[in-house]
Amino acid sequence: MQTLLTFLQTLDTNATLFINGMHCSYLDNFMMIYTGRFIWIPLYLSLFIVMMRNFPWRVNVAFLAVTILLVAVNDQVSSSLIRPFIGRLRPSNPMNPISAFIHVVDGYRGGRYGFPSAHAANCFGTAVFVYYVFRRSVLSKVFAAWAILMCYSRVYLGVHYVGDVLLGCLVGWINATIIYAFFRWSMRKTTETFKPHPNCCKLYTPSMVCGIELATILILATFTIFKF
Repeated sequence: MQTLLTFLQTLDTNATLFINGMHCSYLDNFMMIYTGRFIWIPLYLSLFIVMMRNFPWRVNVAFLAVTILLVAVNDQVSSSLIRPFIGRLRPSNPMNPISAFIHVVDGYRGGRYGFPSAHAANCFGTAVFVYYVFRRSVLSKVFAAWAILMCYSRVYLGVHYVGDVLLGCLVGWINATIIYAFFRWSMRKTTETFKPHPNCCKLYTPSMVCGIELATILILATFTIFKF
């Protein structure tokens, strides 16, 4: 068992160093902007606007409430429950022996512990929840790609191991599944009666907003590091 754990830790460390080591100034800028908390507010707003145009107000209120609940649960489970118990230092933490080999961008090292990644839990949980609610191929694929790149950015920046983001994705998926089940149970009559029309073009709005934001980040990354 100990040999297996040692092998997995070595594999995780090597994968992290490989991803973090593939850096350049442009990607440094891009990843720093992409991983920001506030840069994606237009995407979140566009998703809620779609909800308001396709569902009755009771579903919208419930959707907003459970989304906030999902983020809170993912944050607490990741940051307050698992991290202190496991106590795994971030790769970029100066107390971590591998920090000397980590490429740190603009002095950004994150907090002390990083297992699991709250970013990964929140982004992947959101992507799973969007899939459950809308069941639309394009929208689901866009959010899945958005979440995967977010996870990659955390490893690239050296603030998480690959294993951190993988467990974060698992935490997000489990929490999203449980909370969505509660959402459907509590609003089952309303959500079955008021479903968005299959051909409703408004469902493509978040996908377009995500594309516009990504294009904006690609342009901004040409200049310097912006912190959002």
